[in-house]
Order: sequence, then C-alpha cells, then structure tokens
Amino acid sequence: MNTVAFQSICSVMALMFIFSAVTYGQELKPIKLPEPQMTGGKPLMQALKDRHSSREFDTKKLPLQILSNLLWAGSGVNRPSGQRTAPSAVNWQDIDIYVAMEEGLYIYDAKANALNPILAEDIRGMTGMQPFPKIVPVDLIYVSDQSRMTRADQPQKDLYSAADTGFISQNVYLFCASEGLSTVVIAMVDKPALAKKIGLKNEQKIMLVQPVGYPKK
Repeated sequence: MNTVAFQSICSVMALMFIFSAVTYGQELKPIKLPEPQMTGGKPLMQALKDRHSSREFDTKKLPLQILSNLLWAGSGVNRPSGQRTAPSAVNWQDIDIYVAMEEGLYIYDAKANALNPILAEDIRGMTGMQPFPKIVPVDLIYVSDQSRMTRADQPQKDLYSAADTGFISQNVYLFCASEGLSTVVIAMVDKPALAKKIGLKNEQKIMLVQPVGYPKK
C-alpha cells in the first residue's frame, strides 16, 4: 500500500470516528424532572383574569422546575389512583404530551414524572406554520392515542379527543397566566409531516400544538 492510499484510509477512519462521537454525543437520555411544586402561584380568579394568548416569545429556556410544574399542571398525576389534573372520557388518558425543545423531542411520562427521549433532533420548526414555534423554548404537541378508546365509534373518539385536548391546554393556559409565561394554541400545523417525523401510528392523532415560553422583552 502506498503512502497516499494509507493516508486516505486514515483520513476516512478519522472522519468515521468523529462522526460516531458526534452522533453518540447527540443521543438523548431520559430526563428525571424535579418534583412539581404544588403551592404558590396566583389565586385561580386572578389567573383566569390574566389568561390570554400571546404569539411573542423570548428564546430563554425554561428551567427544569418550571417545565416540571408546567407538565404536571397540564396533565400530571394528582391522586394515588393515577388520575390526572385534567379529566379524560372514561379515564382513557388518551392524550400524550410530546415536548419539542432545541435538544430534541421527548414524551412526558406523568407517572414517572420524567421526559422520555423520542428524537435527538430539533423539530420545533415543524410544529407550526408560523415563525414563532421554531424559536420558542418548548412546544407541547398533543397527541390522542385513539387505540385506548375502547367501546367508542369514530365520531365519539374524535369528540373525546378534542375535549380532552381542550382540558389540558386550558390547564396550561392557566399555569402560564399564573407564572407570567406566554402561550397560545395553534392548529396551523402540517400534521401528516409531523406525524411521520415523530413516527406515529394510524390511531395516534395530532390534535394541537401549544408553544410555551417567556414573554418577549
């Protein structure tokens, strides 16, 4: 083997090593969230008064404690029975909350109070057709797994999915009003493309996306 060929092989091997190291470094790991804080915040009537939609966000990241509180408020476990802060028809608990951040995509595990990794990729730009979802620190993607809805026909499944999503999104709205965060619910999403990216099954339906972040300064 001549010197040029040997150097070429070494260069290729070095590039492969670097690529492998980068890929490994980008591997997502589960995030154990802090215990949600269930005290403090504004009184309910004040939070209702302050509830509003906003499409202007700062890019500042949310601390893990705030993220934990936010997800628990949305659909966390609030009783030993395993039932949630938001109701669901027949307690099907059909809504999964996917959390898109700069680091990647996770799914909220309410029972473990953790974020489980789905994709080591920033897909925030796919969560809405407007410009702000791609820069918001957190985009909540509400997905209804209609396979959990036993003994229901399709019109009922669609109705319950919409209602259950509404309960969760309003909880998030009230939490944001209480904590001085900005949020808005958006439906302008290329749902087929996003569902394919996430790897959803036919019975998993993207309902809405809800960006959350600090108000733009």
